[in-house]
Amino acid sequence: MGKFVTLLILLVCFLIGDVNAYHIIGGEIFYRHLGINPASGLHRYRIIMKLYRDGNFVCGTRQGCLDYFENPVPFHIFTASGSRVGAPRLMTIAHTASIRDTLKNPCLAPQTVYLEVAFYESDVIELAAIPGGYYVSYQRCCRGEALTNIYNSEREGSNFVTWIPGTELRPHNNSAVFDIEEAPVICAGLPLRYNYRATDPDGDSLTYALCSALTGGNSRNNENVANPPPYNNTVSYIPPYSGANPMGGSPPLSIDNNGLITGTPDRAGQFVVSVCVTEWDRATRRMLGTHHKDILITVYNCATRITASTPSTLYHCNDSLGMRVPITNNSVAGFTSQFLWTFSDGTDTITDSRNVFYKTFADTGVFNLKLVVNPGLPCTDSTTGRIFNYPGLRSGFTVQGLCRENPVYFTDTSTYRNGVITYRQWDFGDPATDADTSNITSPLYRYANGDIYTIKLTLKTNRGCDATVTQNFRLYDVRPFAGNDTILARGQTLRLNGQGGEMYQWSPAHMLSDGNARDPLLTWNEEITLRLRVSNQQGCVGYDDINVKYYTGPEFYIPNAFSPNGDGVNDYFRFIPVGIREYQYFRIFNRWGELVYNSLDFRKGWDGYYKGRPAAVDTYLWILEGIDLHGVKISKKGTVTLLR
Repeated sequence: MGKFVTLLILLVCFLIGDVNAYHIIGGEIFYRHLGINPASGLHRYRIIMKLYRDGNFVCGTRQGCLDYFENPVPFHIFTASGSRVGAPRLMTIAHTASIRDTLKNPCLAPQTVYLEVAFYESDVIELAAIPGGYYVSYQRCCRGEALTNIYNSEREGSNFVTWIPGTELRPHNNSAVFDIEEAPVICAGLPLRYNYRATDPDGDSLTYALCSALTGGNSRNNENVANPPPYNNTVSYIPPYSGANPMGGSPPLSIDNNGLITGTPDRAGQFVVSVCVTEWDRATRRMLGTHHKDILITVYNCATRITASTPSTLYHCNDSLGMRVPITNNSVAGFTSQFLWTFSDGTDTITDSRNVFYKTFADTGVFNLKLVVNPGLPCTDSTTGRIFNYPGLRSGFTVQGLCRENPVYFTDTSTYRNGVITYRQWDFGDPATDADTSNITSPLYRYANGDIYTIKLTLKTNRGCDATVTQNFRLYDVRPFAGNDTILARGQTLRLNGQGGEMYQWSPAHMLSDGNARDPLLTWNEEITLRLRVSNQQGCVGYDDINVKYYTGPEFYIPNAFSPNGDGVNDYFRFIPVGIREYQYFRIFNRWGELVYNSLDFRKGWDGYYKGRPAAVDTYLWILEGIDLHGVKISKKGTVTLLR
């Protein structure tokens, strides 16, 4: 079982060995003494670690990048002489928490930092008390990106270390721990006072110092390989920054023996600050260890011009709110700013909300207002405006119409109890034209197509109010089509194919298989015109006709002359197919054998033009071939005379 656990640990370490955790920006590792195992005499400990990450950081498409907490992670135990104690052990996440801090100042624009912290814990480990004790280390590449005080921070490693005292001191010691979970956010040029006090379960005496952050793993030497003690390799600070002067400023950052950090940073950015707390045995006055924690302090350039802003002129017309007037607050203000609203009706209100302010008036009229941001503070600003309070405008309209073939009737139902509607503009929402507007109270409009239209009515009043109301309107449509006019051979049946609606009715119907069918069978021998009535469930109706003629056939009927002179009579040379189901070709040649026309569209025919010019008055040869309704091939040829 032990070999299996060791193999699992090494496998986990191998899998995550080349991953860059750019998101880790701080942390600490500490231990708790859980007593002595009476069976073995070994000291029992639990290792605990806190890691912090930038909650807004995402990797995007970068290879080998992490934007989440790894779980589990390995840690390493060494003796004071640098010998490794067994294989790497694992810590798993017990829980995580979000840390948000917002700059709270009435004179400065709010800025927010978002961090996440993961609390890792190990299983119980047992160690024999030895001289010099043990070092417990978690080493990892890499730190957060573009940190202001560290070179190439996204490639700089981290090393979080705690020391368990040996037999010459107190093996049953508990380490100190920083139990404040905050994300300090401050302004450049403003004094910083930040309590970063640690606690010690044993009640030992604690002293504090700013110290250098320790470096550890790099991009090719991560958690699976760790350096032994002594741990004196620190991160590469960008001058003039250092562990003792991590942020610059005047005065620079310092920490007293109560854990209070003070200073006035003068540059915006993100700074890693490492705080060391040393614990001392109160009885022997001997040092029991020094505990590191890396924290991130974010400094913003907070210069802000506080600006009061609300509409200079406000027309309150809507009837649904009555005398309750909504007033927007567009001010630029600090996180804790206050707003003083003063009105000419003798009332005033102070609020700390940036939301819409509601003012209820006792009567209609014109009122003055004044908005003051941060009243009584040096960073104050004010603005004024006027409110025309004449509510009572109700806008609306009705639409009557259902079918495309009929006009649609519109009626403006708007009313205004504290004034008069002086202007209206209809937009009927027809994309086919720009002439779909009207200014009268009850217009009508004819649409060319059935569709869903968005109707808009815009109103203006004598009190300066305007309103726009819209409504979607569905117009239904039938598009009747009975079919193309047809010539049949006597004795030939025709399957009709009505289209364009949901319900169909043919008349006369006595020669049809079913006069109410969409596709009845026509059995007849004389010329007839059938009318098709098409309707839908909404009651829309449309009509179309089809003319059917009968000739002796199957046959092609071809004239022997035509006169394409534009008088509308006999202007085209075309054949009339009777009982023909398929056409192979219809070609016309001049006396020199040139092809002047070639088409299978018997409805169109030749218009007497050749190569874009009127053909000469002459006699032309034509040939024609098709398949009749019995499957028999019919071929014809002849001549036609072109007359002008």
